[in-house]
Amino acid sequence: MADSFPREGVSRRIFRSEVLLVLALSLGASGVSSLISFIGSLTKPGGLKDQAATLNSSAAPGRPWLDLAWQLFGISTALVPVALVAHLLLREGAGLRSIGFDRSRPGFDLARGTLLAAGIGSAGLAFYLAARTSGFNLTVVPESLPDVWWKYPVLILSAIQNSVLEEVIVVGYLLRRLGQLGWTPLAALVASSVLRGSYHLYQGIGGFVGNMVMGVVFGLAYQRWGRVGPLVVAHALLDIVAFVGYGLLAGKVGWLPTA
Repeated sequence: MADSFPREGVSRRIFRSEVLLVLALSLGASGVSSLISFIGSLTKPGGLKDQAATLNSSAAPGRPWLDLAWQLFGISTALVPVALVAHLLLREGAGLRSIGFDRSRPGFDLARGTLLAAGIGSAGLAFYLAARTSGFNLTVVPESLPDVWWKYPVLILSAIQNSVLEEVIVVGYLLRRLGQLGWTPLAALVASSVLRGSYHLYQGIGGFVGNMVMGVVFGLAYQRWGRVGPLVVAHALLDIVAFVGYGLLAGKVGWLPTA
């Protein structure tokens, strides 16, 4: 959503620096890391589909309580950039309510988010399977956690963390700031979508293209609704189904690739 640029106390240069710093501390850095990882996969002997990209793995194999501590630590610290964005928006006099991340419309957020997840989920899975079969994608392993009592709660928390981090920063915050800096809605949408694709590049070309398309859909939805709430719901549902579903089905159904 495009907002008028604040005239008092903040210059465009400060806002540009702020955006770069927020991205450098979060998903912008993930994009660079993902590019390096992809180059490594391309230059490794064998095809992409013969390699694996693991999303949720053990941090302390054989030591479940220490592993749990590391999992919770990783989830918590990954949300620090969201707290930073909340602080920056609050200093602006807006807060997270300005991007629609609040509890003012829970029914709307849940209903629209569920519909969005249903529409994207099946198409996304089909695209991933096709990209992997064509050799454009690594085998994505959503989880490889040990079978302990906290496995599925941690996977659900990880899914929620991913959704909050990505939608608040890459959609709500970034589109708002780019609009304030004078970017057109289309240019801001393209930038947001390319950024989303970039930090999924470690999965392969399919991961980049698929998530860039998802970014376009999510960005258009935000520009129409003015809320990231439905996007957080949709993203969380997609990741929960992917993480928990893989944990329950891997090795039991023939159509689901495993490492």
